[in-house]
Amino acid sequence: MNNFSNLNLRPADALGPVPREHTQAILDRRAEASARIKPADRYTLADRVEEQARRHGERPFIIYGDQRLSYAQVNAQADRLAHVFHARGLRPGDVCALAMENRPAFFCCWFALAKLGVVAGFVNTQVSGRPLVHALQSIAANAVIVGEEVLGNFIATPGLPNVPLWLAADSERPWTAAMPDELDTGLDAAMAQAPGTPFPRDLRADLPAETPSLLIFTSGTTGLPKAARYSHMRWMSTGDIMEVTLQTTPQDVFYCCLPLYHGAAATSVTSTALKTGAAIVVRRKFSVREFWGDVRQHRISVFQYIGEICRYLLNQPEVPGEQDHGLRCMLGAGLSRETWQHWVQRFGPIQVFEGWGSTESNANLVNVDNYVGACGRVPYWDKSNLRLVRYDVESDSHPRDEQGFYQLCEAGEVGEALGYIINHPDIGGGRFEGYTSAEATASKIRRNVLVEGDAYWSSGDLLRYDEDGYFYFVDRVGDTFRWKSENVSTQEVAAALGDFPGLELINIYGVQVPGQEGRAGMAAVLMQPGQHFDPAAFYALTEQRLPRYAAPVFVRVSAAADLTSTFKLRKVDLQRQGYAPSAFSDPLFIRDESSRSYMPYSADVLARAGLAAFAGDASE
Repeated sequence: MNNFSNLNLRPADALGPVPREHTQAILDRRAEASARIKPADRYTLADRVEEQARRHGERPFIIYGDQRLSYAQVNAQADRLAHVFHARGLRPGDVCALAMENRPAFFCCWFALAKLGVVAGFVNTQVSGRPLVHALQSIAANAVIVGEEVLGNFIATPGLPNVPLWLAADSERPWTAAMPDELDTGLDAAMAQAPGTPFPRDLRADLPAETPSLLIFTSGTTGLPKAARYSHMRWMSTGDIMEVTLQTTPQDVFYCCLPLYHGAAATSVTSTALKTGAAIVVRRKFSVREFWGDVRQHRISVFQYIGEICRYLLNQPEVPGEQDHGLRCMLGAGLSRETWQHWVQRFGPIQVFEGWGSTESNANLVNVDNYVGACGRVPYWDKSNLRLVRYDVESDSHPRDEQGFYQLCEAGEVGEALGYIINHPDIGGGRFEGYTSAEATASKIRRNVLVEGDAYWSSGDLLRYDEDGYFYFVDRVGDTFRWKSENVSTQEVAAALGDFPGLELINIYGVQVPGQEGRAGMAAVLMQPGQHFDPAAFYALTEQRLPRYAAPVFVRVSAAADLTSTFKLRKVDLQRQGYAPSAFSDPLFIRDESSRSYMPYSADVLARAGLAAFAGDASE
């Protein structure tokens, strides 16, 4: 059964906030941990790997299926690979792209590159064509390690940069067709012949901790992803911070089911487990059917989530003994208040560390109080570099005061979160390390925000906070839209309708309507297998949960979800297609007040709703 004795748990239905002093004491410990590594320290990710291999050599580090690699074994394989990569010409400051699914070789290649002082650029295993070319060009890769399981992406892509491609064999998913002539297939053979001695530290000895270690791409929900820089210091500080936050010990077991090329798995999970001396259970891809079996079999105690993963698990039929497991805490983002409450009621009093931030952010929040629904707290403003400023959705701008500065939000107001940028040679916290693109970096910095000469990172996220300092995510800038002179949050509408019976996914967005100001709400819904969309029941739920202006005007019943590989919903193409039935074949419904239902698209129903058809679609 669960053992939660080392956590200060609050019940999911606890009333009232904890004292500000209690929260601040935990945040102070986090701040102290974040300052342990200084920008100029000659200490890198590779040094930490070797240090933990000496300290925890025989303890399990990577568990993958029947494979169990100890800290010493992972370090030894990374040493051999470092010799191989060095012999192939990689040197400190070079960039090597890594395209590989979640498996032990990913960690060994990654740590080998760190031993060389080479920057690792993690490539999305789902991309090919133009996005793949863009990824390799934007990080100026000197070489690419290609997992055999994703070789097809490269073969199918014309115009790849002229850089070496080194194949990392995959016995589980071998390539059955002919190998391209330009592919170097000798990596495994070279590793078998490589020296078994530790790779010398000399090459990286002079690298300061502020040196870039990783390039991690943003999720790309709009446009092509950007490659964010991640220094050795920042990566290791993440582990230092989360170790004291989660109170982890070497007996903990982490679950890694999100892709390692993404920030959550590559930073929070790996850095915290490594700092702690704990094990990581690695799964290639998240599986609804295997999740709880993995948790019980491997005695997993810490799980990194995305909100949609929790929804998928809650959609499964209930079975006896669902609270018989060892999962004690989970960290992540995107868990709505309703899903959070349902989760702990069904699966037991698991502490939830819901957070807010991004791969590139210089400010973040984490809910250390188990306060349901919130993504963090700022007990005292003078101890935080986060600020919330007013944002006008209609004009896409920040209102300014008489002196020309941004205006701070009051409790209850929705505004954009900004992070004060700290540039000090002895301070790592608060730095904005930016992207490989100087233009993209500059576009995220706001200057002269609250005083002359200051600089803030612009998150593009809309949040609000309450009188007790707890923060709540509202939406992305651009996702919130205006309809009937009211602001509508896509996130809040989706949360309100997310438990509609039979629903698998819901995506809310605003679409332009000819002759109307603002944007009308539209929902793209994906039903569970065997379930059908009930328009009258959906209408009734909107009436129960939402004000009239926020209820979706249109509903599109999708055949498949348009998700990024980290379960984030894409909206750009959906918004572009709008409610023009000629743009797609999915069933389309219009909100009809007279029948108190959603009716199939027709010119008559459009007219009753006072809406105009898209050009060329009036007769649909």
